[in-house]
Amino acid sequence: TRTGFPEAVFAAGKTPQQVATILDDMAKNVNSIIKEEKLQEDDVSNFSQKAILATRVDQKLFEEVSKIPLKHGTIMYHKMAKIISMRASELEIEVNDSQDHTEKAGNIVVACAGTTDLPVAEEAAITLEAAGCNVERIYDVGVAGLHRIINALPRLRCPEVDCVIVCAGMDGALPSVVAGLVSVPVVAVPTSVGYGASFGGVSAMLTMLNSCAPGVGVVNIDNGFGGAALAFKCIKKEK
Repeated sequence: TRTGFPEAVFAAGKTPQQVATILDDMAKNVNSIIKEEKLQEDDVSNFSQKAILATRVDQKLFEEVSKIPLKHGTIMYHKMAKIISMRASELEIEVNDSQDHTEKAGNIVVACAGTTDLPVAEEAAITLEAAGCNVERIYDVGVAGLHRIINALPRLRCPEVDCVIVCAGMDGALPSVVAGLVSVPVVAVPTSVGYGASFGGVSAMLTMLNSCAPGVGVVNIDNGFGGAALAFKCIKKEK
């Protein structure tokens, strides 16, 4: 893709037919890329260029989309993340015909403060996996029980970790805590979890933007996909 990261369909507000048509067209394009590579005997595209996603897909929308015949690939639903991933038909053949020698793009930890942050964290995690990253999930490590994030330090500080995404609502303090303990970039994703004065995630976002720990990048509220894109670009190495 032109951005080096999977382009996704933002499905909220679209009809099932629109989502299905766009996904199928994207799969058709991926099939064309793979066929061209086979003719040239040269795999020039990276893993992320073959990833096809639709975000913000609720259960009802997925059920309607799944009833529509697709010509160029198959779909899978990730319920917690509210994501549809699509595998182009030529990619299925490519995987079946040969060993997968794809080099992973990097190692990213996705952490979240509480269980209610899971949908946003999973949106980030599933997106990164589609882009070819190794993802380790560290969930329910919010600052209300500070011992939990301390216990997770060996995994956060693992030398193989390239970046950490932290999703949190309420006071949004977790990214600052993590950034003060690790040497890699931290991507902070505020969530809309919280009581009245959290203002739908605005308070968490402002806390993250005012972090006194260096090396924290902040994306929009509930934007797990955007957090994944920023983390991926932080670790992307040009060949």
